[in-house]
Amino acid sequence: MTTSSSAPTSSPTSTVTPPTHGPRRHGSLGPVGLVLAGGVSVQFGAALAVTLMPRAGALGVVALRLLVAALVLLVICRPRLRGHSRTDWGTVVVFGLTLAAMNGLFYQALDRISLGAAVTLEFLGPLALSVLASRRAVNTVWAGLALAGVFLLGGRDFGDLDPAGVLFALGAGAMWASYIVFSARTGRRFPQADGLALAMAIGALAFLPLGIAESGTRLLDPVTVGLGAGVALMSSVLPYTLELLALRTLPASAFAILMSLEPALAALAGFLILDQSLSPLQALAVALVITASMGAVRTQVGRGKAITP
Repeated sequence: MTTSSSAPTSSPTSTVTPPTHGPRRHGSLGPVGLVLAGGVSVQFGAALAVTLMPRAGALGVVALRLLVAALVLLVICRPRLRGHSRTDWGTVVVFGLTLAAMNGLFYQALDRISLGAAVTLEFLGPLALSVLASRRAVNTVWAGLALAGVFLLGGRDFGDLDPAGVLFALGAGAMWASYIVFSARTGRRFPQADGLALAMAIGALAFLPLGIAESGTRLLDPVTVGLGAGVALMSSVLPYTLELLALRTLPASAFAILMSLEPALAALAGFLILDQSLSPLQALAVALVITASMGAVRTQVGRGKAITP
């Protein structure tokens, strides 16, 4: 998961505002492309994180991911600390804590249930947001289609799940929905990616004690630090920056359903990179998810308006 000019609304319901950035001739291709690029980066980062978890533990991986991402963003953005209102700081603090909670809960879920089931359950958060944030009845159809797709992708993984893993994944989904809302609000209150850099630093500081408690000195191992840096760049710095920029103009409801491409991208990456074949049912699921995402984007972004979450 970006200007300082407009104030956020007080709830996730929609307020129509004109786009503030980017020439009109680019239409929806700009923000949609940013989200898709971020999704591809996340999948490669997730593959790297899987190799790192045995070395540093789930909480250790999250701590490294947030800490390295925060350092990189702070160096690049050099955000200004003065001149922000109390509401600005309240927004970025909540955004940072949301980032930390979303990552922590998701990696706890991965420690207990399969990746496919965890991603599918986590997606229920932004899917619910897409229905609540939209004022058009047709988006309920797109949401239902996407939901059918992600459950088909889950396949038999839902037959026997650890209850704690399910709760962690659902909690991560709720934080994912909050991330969408507060990423957009932070982006409108801070210039460039300054808000993201500050939020990442806040999330890293909040989560670091948990990572140290679980992993201790293992976090200082050079190989672990190097892998953690790769995970941070691919799973945090790049995708969160791209999504924050996309949310300048992309409606929250369309963005939330567009996130349904995450499990589809994971399935395709497994086929192309890990030689994991797709069953006919999984191929149908990918088609359903992509159709829902395209329909949501055409319905919302095609109107030429942005919905402020």
